[in-house]
Amino acid sequence: MAKKTSDPIATSEPSKLKKKEAPKPKSVAKKVTPKEEAKEEVKVKQSSVAEAKQKREPSDEKLEFSNEQKLVALYNLQQIDSQVDKIRIIRGELPLEVQDLEDEIAGLETRVDNYIQETVVIEKSALEKKNAIKESQTLIKRYEEQQMNVRNNREYDSLTKEIEFQNLEIQVSEKRIKEFQNTMEGKKQEIDRLQSVLAERRNDLEIKKNELDDIVAETEKEENDLILRSEENQNYIEERLLTAYSRIRKNARNGLAVVQIERDACGGCFNKIPPQHQLDIRMHKKIIVCEYCGRILVDDGIVNYVK
Repeated sequence: MAKKTSDPIATSEPSKLKKKEAPKPKSVAKKVTPKEEAKEEVKVKQSSVAEAKQKREPSDEKLEFSNEQKLVALYNLQQIDSQVDKIRIIRGELPLEVQDLEDEIAGLETRVDNYIQETVVIEKSALEKKNAIKESQTLIKRYEEQQMNVRNNREYDSLTKEIEFQNLEIQVSEKRIKEFQNTMEGKKQEIDRLQSVLAERRNDLEIKKNELDDIVAETEKEENDLILRSEENQNYIEERLLTAYSRIRKNARNGLAVVQIERDACGGCFNKIPPQHQLDIRMHKKIIVCEYCGRILVDDGIVNYVK
């Protein structure tokens, strides 16, 4: 009977097996064949590539044009930008002329003001000399009256010397007054001359300002139209070429980034171009730059087509 009571211990083994068998669904979920994993990875990669292509399509539209079309667009863009440069140069000179005239007028006005102030000082000095003459004349009369009442010759001689000194003072003052008058006349003549020049410069300034306003009004519309045409031509050129074009234009003194071959030489730096390079340029198979100045080179065919 004691052995029978120990039999139920065996019944616990199936429960232990059940506990071990419970995690089996997890192992089933993990069991994925390598082929299936590879297929899933390929699908993910294909979807990412498709998305990348869709993103690139708008930016890569410029790459669909041929090299010949790019060269035509580059040369046309150069011609348009050169016209814009001319407009800005013409507009840029007039403001400088207007500024020069304004500076000259300011200088003339300053000179006139200085001459006027000098004439005021001269007039004041002349008035002081006239007052000094009156004082000397008053002293002379006083000394002459005193001479009538002197007690001895020494007093008489002293008064006589004082009278002579005052007469000399009057002569000096009169001489200074004449000098002041001559200086005043010269200053007034100079003021009149400067004022006439000032009136001419003011008239010129008004004409230049009106001319500048007219040119700005005329060229503003033309410049905006050229800028729109420039932006349209840029649609035919890829970003890499546009960046190179802008860099070359910035470094060039005349703003020429695309030049024509003239007499077997570069139209920008005038260095000779080898015949093989000229042949490659005429083939329009690739974009060729000058090995000396880095400018983009085009042949007569492109130039005539654009014209």
